[in-house]
Amino acid sequence: MSDKKLNVFWFLPTHGDGRYLGSAREARVVDQAYLQQVAQAADNLGYGGVLIPTGRFCEDSWIVAASLIPVTRRLKFLVALRPATVSPTVAARQAATLDRLSGGRLLVNVVAGGDADDLAGDGIFLGHDERYDHADEFIEVWKRVLAGETVDFDGRHVKVKGARQLFPPVQQPHPPLFFGGSSARAHDTAAKHVELYLSWGEPPGDVARKFADVRARAEKEGRQVRFGVRLHVIPRATEAEAWAAAERLISELDDETIAGAQQTLARLDSEGQRRMRELHGGRRDRLEVSPNLWAGVGLVRGGAGTALVGDGKIIAERLQEYAAIGADTFVLSGYPHLEEAYRFADLVFPHLPLANATADNVAQLQTPRLASPFGEIIAHDRFPKAAQS
Repeated sequence: MSDKKLNVFWFLPTHGDGRYLGSAREARVVDQAYLQQVAQAADNLGYGGVLIPTGRFCEDSWIVAASLIPVTRRLKFLVALRPATVSPTVAARQAATLDRLSGGRLLVNVVAGGDADDLAGDGIFLGHDERYDHADEFIEVWKRVLAGETVDFDGRHVKVKGARQLFPPVQQPHPPLFFGGSSARAHDTAAKHVELYLSWGEPPGDVARKFADVRARAEKEGRQVRFGVRLHVIPRATEAEAWAAAERLISELDDETIAGAQQTLARLDSEGQRRMRELHGGRRDRLEVSPNLWAGVGLVRGGAGTALVGDGKIIAERLQEYAAIGADTFVLSGYPHLEEAYRFADLVFPHLPLANATADNVAQLQTPRLASPFGEIIAHDRFPKAAQS
C-alpha cells in the first residue's frame, strides 16, 4: 500500500436519499435533522469534508453549509458554486463569510457546465464554451478580490469597478477551488485557476489520460494542480454481498424508467455526462466497466454514475489505483448516505492511509476494540474479541 495520505470526503444528499434508485420505496425525508446526522457522522468518523451539490434539483448549497457550521467540528464544506448565477463579488463575500464563521473550513467546487435547461431556468443562456469563458473571468475577479485587491475588470461577461472585499477569508489568499469537467475547454479552466481537478469515476486508464492532459496544460501556465475522483461506493463484508447490494440498489428500476432517464441525460451538452452514458449504454448487462467499477448508478442518476463494489480491502486497492495515477482526494457517496458513511468507515478506512485521521478515529478503526463503545459487552461481563484486520 502506498504511503501517500489520502483525503476522503463524503456527500450530503440534498436532492434526496433512499435504499433504491428511481423509487420511492423506503425513501426518506431529507430535512435539516437528517443532513445534520449525515454531516455529524462524517465529522465523527474522520471524513475530511462533505460535498454539497448545486442545481434546481437540490437545496441551496450555501445555506445548507451555513446551517451545519455549529453542529460540526473539523468537517470541511465543499460547496458547489455555479458562477453564471451570481456576481463574483457577491460570491466572494459569501465565501469569505462562510470561511470565517466556520474557522477556515470552506472549499469551493466550481460548476461551470451542466444542464443547459436548468441554467436557462436561472436566466443563463450561454453555450458550452461560453460558460467556461465566463468562469475564467469570474474566477479571476473572485480570487483577486479575496486576495485583498481593489479590482477593475472589463471582460466580455464580467464587469466590475472598484470591487473590494473588506473582510478577508481565514484561508489565504482564498479558500481552495475544486473543479470538474471532461472537455478540452474545461481542462483549460482547471489548468489556469484551480487547486484540485476532480474527475468522475471512469476506468483508471481513462482518468489517467484526463489527469495527464490537465497536468500538461497547468505546466504551460506555470502552475501545479492536484487531482481527485468522485465515486459512489458499495462496500460489504464480502464481494458476493457487495454485488448483491449493487443489484438490489437498481432492483426497482424498470426499462421504461431507465430509457426515460437516458433520454433526458442525452440532451445535456456535458462531455462528462456523455462519457458516463457511454460506459453502460443504458444496458443492465454491461455495468461492470472496469474491475469492481460498476456503472449502475448512472442508469438514472445524472453526474457521477459509477460505484466501486467489493469488500473493504478490494475497494481500498481500487482507490489506491487512482492514487497511483495522481489522485489524493476522493469524494464518495452511498445509498443511503447515513448508513453507508458508517459502513465505508468500518470496512475501508482501516485499509487506507488517511490524511485527516485523528488519534480518536485511528484508535477506533485500526486497533483492537477492547470495550464499549467499540463493541457490546457479552453477557454483561465479557469483552468482545479484538477486531481482526
